[in-house]
Amino acid sequence: VQLLVESGGGLVQAGGSLRLSCAASRRTLSSYAMGWFRQAPGKEREFVAAISWSGGSTYYADSVKGRFTISRANAKNTVYLQMNSLKPEDTAVYYCAAAPTDYSDTYYIDVSGYDYWGQGTQVTVSS
Repeated sequence: VQLLVESGGGLVQAGGSLRLSCAASRRTLSSYAMGWFRQAPGKEREFVAAISWSGGSTYYADSVKGRFTISRANAKNTVYLQMNSLKPEDTAVYYCAAAPTDYSDTYYIDVSGYDYWGQGTQVTVSS
């Protein structure tokens, strides 16, 4: 995967929603497990959500479980993160990442599991 590009970030009030997208160019994402991570100022990058290549398996950080949904559209070479009931503590730069899996139904929750990263998109939630 040569390039991942995130979009959809912005400023939203607490309780609002945003949908992030991660698109790949130059290579298909269909065999890759995908993940979303975030990094707030002064903090380490943390796991948010992950999805297997088929979309059949997903996993969420406890802090976002029940509020965020990860999904993918392999035909569109795109992965999404639907974020509802946003809180000020969700404010961060959000990154998507890709990991080759040879079509095994797996995902990763650590940054070390991913080979490719996007540049990030800023999400700011005001109180």
